[in-house]
Amino acid sequence: MILNFARKQKAPQPEPQREQAGAPDYSAIIKDLAHRAAGMGKEAAELFGVLEDVTAVTRRQDEAFKQVAGDVRQMVDANRAIAAATTTSRDSAKLARAAVERVANDVGGAVDSLREVARAAAEITQIALQTRLVAFNASVEAKRAGEAGRGFAVVADAVKDLAQKVELSSKQIAGTVKQLDERIGELARNIRDKESRSGRETFNSAFSRVEQAVHDIAAAAEQNERSCQTALESVGRLAAEVHDTARSVDGAKSRARHFLATSEQLIELAADCGAETEDSPFIAKVMETAAEIARLFEDALVEGQLTEADLFDDKYQPIAGTNPQQFTTRFLSFTDRVLPPIQEPLLEFSNKVVFCAAVDRNGYLPTHNLKFSRPQGADPVWNAANCRNRRIFNDRTGLAAGRNTRKFLLQTYRRDMGGGRYVLMKDLSAPIVVNGRHWGGLRMGYQF
Repeated sequence: MILNFARKQKAPQPEPQREQAGAPDYSAIIKDLAHRAAGMGKEAAELFGVLEDVTAVTRRQDEAFKQVAGDVRQMVDANRAIAAATTTSRDSAKLARAAVERVANDVGGAVDSLREVARAAAEITQIALQTRLVAFNASVEAKRAGEAGRGFAVVADAVKDLAQKVELSSKQIAGTVKQLDERIGELARNIRDKESRSGRETFNSAFSRVEQAVHDIAAAAEQNERSCQTALESVGRLAAEVHDTARSVDGAKSRARHFLATSEQLIELAADCGAETEDSPFIAKVMETAAEIARLFEDALVEGQLTEADLFDDKYQPIAGTNPQQFTTRFLSFTDRVLPPIQEPLLEFSNKVVFCAAVDRNGYLPTHNLKFSRPQGADPVWNAANCRNRRIFNDRTGLAAGRNTRKFLLQTYRRDMGGGRYVLMKDLSAPIVVNGRHWGGLRMGYQF
């Protein structure tokens, strides 16, 4: 009975096993957390990329508004200069009109003088006529006197000839004076008349048209100045609004960056917990390959294939005629020789892998995968997508990957393929440390 009682007492022992079976699966929870964090990171990266695009647009708009404002200010200044010049022109026209009036007065005086000359010429003609009559009479009387009047007859003939010449000259003077009187009179009338006569332009009408044109120019310049000033004020308001928008976008971008960083930290935390996540195989492979590259670099230094100064050379020399800009360094030929056999097989690690390449601590990518190392052509958009070797990627993601010293760094970003085309992917990197000195990191980009 005691035994049976003991057996009865031991019967409920499976209960702790039921509690064990009902315990939470923390590995699954962590895996789910990492998956959700990856999704959150994807959305955050997309949002951050869009905000960067908006920031770039607002920056261009801000520069454009500054340029427009500068152009409008130049237009304002130009119209003010025109207004000032037309004021001077109006003053000059007034002076010219006054000068013309003086000329008209002088011409009137000349006409009066010519008329006096004409009268004097008429008097001379009359005197010459009378002298000829007197000389004719004297000549008749001399002939009557016979031999005694011969000398007097010669004098009378000479006087008669002189009188005839004087009469002829005075008539010519009178004719010339008459012509001058008509012409100068016409000039005086042209100067004094306000309106055109018989379709002929006058001085006054010409000056009136000039003065009206100058007045119209001045009025147009003043109107332009007012319009430009209004436009300048509008541009100023729009520029201020764009500037405020840019500041708001910067604030939103900063929050999105923090949001993105938080999602990346959650993914790293899940990996550090030892739980198997969708990123775990990639993390292990990148860390393993980064260590392999570090050993390869150390062996090369020991064998004298290059010096440490060569390997850590950061004096990047621009390659002429490249767009986007490419650079060369003292270790480029070495990495071109030794990295492809290591990097190329990683493209076959998973169909999600897009690229895998080592970068130095400044984001310089010397040797890319062969499919991204095409010779550059004339199209910079095509070059941006297909010629990604020998370039410096010092954006947020590229610089963080090159300078990270933790065992791995998992980021989410939009990869710029050129021409406004982006690909959203994960960027996994592990540091490359050569003889205790941080050289850079191995980057692997793969799709979600």
